[in-house]
Amino acid sequence: MLKSFSTIGYFFADKIILYSSKLIPEWKLGKYSEKIIIAQRHFLDFTTFTITTPYKDRYPLIGYIGRLSGEKGVLHFTEALPAILNRHKDLRCLIGGDGQLKDSIESSLHDNDISIRVDLPGWISHDELPHYLNQLRLLIIPSYTEGLPNIMLEAMACGTPVLATPVGAIPDVLIDGDTGFIMENNSPECITKNVIRALNSPDLFVIAEKGRRYVEKNFSFENALVIWKNVLEKI
Repeated sequence: MLKSFSTIGYFFADKIILYSSKLIPEWKLGKYSEKIIIAQRHFLDFTTFTITTPYKDRYPLIGYIGRLSGEKGVLHFTEALPAILNRHKDLRCLIGGDGQLKDSIESSLHDNDISIRVDLPGWISHDELPHYLNQLRLLIIPSYTEGLPNIMLEAMACGTPVLATPVGAIPDVLIDGDTGFIMENNSPECITKNVIRALNSPDLFVIAEKGRRYVEKNFSFENALVIWKNVLEKI
């Protein structure tokens, strides 16, 4: 039913505004391409999402923050953790969030005897996010599907590099080895390989800094105002 209403809306709309051209094929909107305008709508408060703990002063901690649900691929991340933690003996992990997979994740950690090295703080409020993001050395987003995840932009603003799957508009922001890291898919084996690759990168601090500068340049409130002023002039 919802899909039918969306199709009717696309047909009668004068303009369709998307925040990435990559969403056109993903959302099967190619036949409406002549009426599509690209305009990102995301912006951050850089007084809130900023570096409070310098990257080089952070403990070896990686993590995931978000819903504990199937489309987020978080269970695959959990399944990758034994191999990751075995390779990095001083590494800890944080999995923040709540959802239907919570019990499965806890069971997986217990069965693999790694629960002592994984923190599960539960749901993290938006006000608490900067504190947690400033603890991480790497944020992992192993999703099957995304638009443009706020948590990615917020992490980058806090100077935390991000490893993610190339879904939705993520590749518009994350350039592998430059502003972040991209993994081919979210299989446990692929996550393991790429987490280790990212943590072992000699340019990890530089990549974190490039990512921070990128979001500060492109996702400010002032930048969003300019973009939407231009959109309104086209309508």
